[in-house]
Amino acid sequence: MMTRSKKWALVLASVLLGVWGLAEASSFFKVGEPAPNFTLTALDGQTVSLDQFKGKVVVLGLFHICQPCLLQSTNLQKVAEATQDKQVAVVGVNSSGDSKADVTEFVQTFPVKVTYPYLLDPQQTTDKLYGGGKFIPNVYVIDQQGVIRWQRVGNFFTDGTLAGHEMILQEVEKLLASPGSSSM
Repeated sequence: MMTRSKKWALVLASVLLGVWGLAEASSFFKVGEPAPNFTLTALDGQTVSLDQFKGKVVVLGLFHICQPCLLQSTNLQKVAEATQDKQVAVVGVNSSGDSKADVTEFVQTFPVKVTYPYLLDPQQTTDKLYGGGKFIPNVYVIDQQGVIRWQRVGNFFTDGTLAGHEMILQEVEKLLASPGSSSM
């Protein structure tokens, strides 16, 4: 059995590694840069390209098969539902190269039905383009001109609060309020 002090040491080590990871991930932040295009196949067989959404605000989630990704994918579904009548596209990508069968099984475990395109990335192209990899989940909000305006690594902030759908919606609404603007 693990002692209380060992448990606290593990928690502290996890927090420190998380902060270090966020500091290292900051080199991947691409806020203000054009979002790299990709073309992938969705679970339903559709071919989806990021460029096809120009003119809309895009919420892009990069996920693996893990519990934090399940939480963030669920947040994206809430964003999709809240913005369904707006010029917004929500897109999820399994960026770790998992098989279609594994991703389908994973998505079926979600507490909500995913209605946004959930893409397969067998070559891990999006991880390479967006610097995801070990910093998953990643969520990007991309403006109508295709420029990344907001990015979040993981589900939690350094203070432990959840980066939920409300925060993503705030960023989306800012961009919808100024569709002609490409300013940050």
